[in-house]
Amino acid sequence: MLNRQIRGSSPPPRGGDGNHVWKLWATGLPQLHVQPLKQKQAYTIGSILQHYISLWFSLLSPIQYAQKNGNGLKGLVDAGLETLPQQYVQPPEERLDVSELVSKESLPTIDVSNWDDPEVAKSICEAASKWGFFQIINHGLPIELLESMKSAVHGFFGLPNEERRKYWKGQSVSNTVFLTTSFSPQSEKVLEWKDSLNFHYKPGDNESSASWPPVCKDQVLDYIKRAEFIIKRLLQVLLKSLDVEEIDKAKEYALMGSVFVNLNYYPHCLNPELTAGIGRHADLSTITLLLQDDIGGLYVRAPEGNGWIHVSPIDGALVVNIGDALQIMSNDRYRSVEHRAIPSRSRNRVSIPIFANPGLDASIGPLPEVLASGEKPIYRQLIYGDYLRYYLAKGHEGKKTIDFAKKG
Repeated sequence: MLNRQIRGSSPPPRGGDGNHVWKLWATGLPQLHVQPLKQKQAYTIGSILQHYISLWFSLLSPIQYAQKNGNGLKGLVDAGLETLPQQYVQPPEERLDVSELVSKESLPTIDVSNWDDPEVAKSICEAASKWGFFQIINHGLPIELLESMKSAVHGFFGLPNEERRKYWKGQSVSNTVFLTTSFSPQSEKVLEWKDSLNFHYKPGDNESSASWPPVCKDQVLDYIKRAEFIIKRLLQVLLKSLDVEEIDKAKEYALMGSVFVNLNYYPHCLNPELTAGIGRHADLSTITLLLQDDIGGLYVRAPEGNGWIHVSPIDGALVVNIGDALQIMSNDRYRSVEHRAIPSRSRNRVSIPIFANPGLDASIGPLPEVLASGEKPIYRQLIYGDYLRYYLAKGHEGKKTIDFAKKG
């Protein structure tokens, strides 16, 4: 029994001050001086193991422990983190300023129970144009499915480190799923307070999904397949307003030729006001469909850039946002918008975005139907994979990435 008490003589005192010297001969490490256990306390196997684990953790930097060792931020927090590592402290200008919060405004919430209603289509297109973000309700996905997805995230991140580590980026047992931490650790000046299990979904490719984590595979597959209908209906509505009457196979590939799903996990944070779960950024997708939990923490840039609006969780709702790809295709009729996420001080937050992206080798630019009336293109034609590589090579920098696609 781990909690069985072990009583006996204490380790020998060093000098006369009662401090103790612990030697880790088995690990081959040099003699180390650590905080002593109290002279007369009753030791347990559990407390001694924890003492050695903490000692080993103290030898590694947070970056080594979280990234190079494949434990992620979750492993770092579970190891007994007592202070916020400097690598996660955002500079003052990148922290959420509470004075910039806009409390009198909220995102549009649209009832999509009747997709064929012209008023529904009008509301969707207006929200995509003005806000770039909106929530939808009565979308047809049962609440049980949404709750099972949230549970799936907690299920995966509740696995032991060694089980999660099997999917660590660069050494994953699957070529279509990988676990990572922050956003782009190699290029970021400050790390983000987040781990993410990322899935690349290939319709009809059952062989790839066979190696997905068993603890969440079925839920993720079911969710993607059932959410695909919503994504297609949203795109039909948005493109019809751009005079695109039919989405053929070529257009569908340019709109959603690659689909990614992220299981985002934001551990509770000692100082959430000093860090960022996700820094300021706009998505590079065509469209993103997001399921968030009841904790909140998602903030969207208000229209005209006037402050930040909290996206209050609505039970059963899905958050929709426009990505850079659709802003480019619509020639700025629709717009991607900066958003960010802040972790919770006391609870572990989760979110599940589905990113409908153009195919990696698809050419994107303003749609011919948009330019048919003589409108001048704001953006050049480019290969989506090139845009993706440019985006991933940088840390989150607000809306700067889209300048890469603008005509010279």
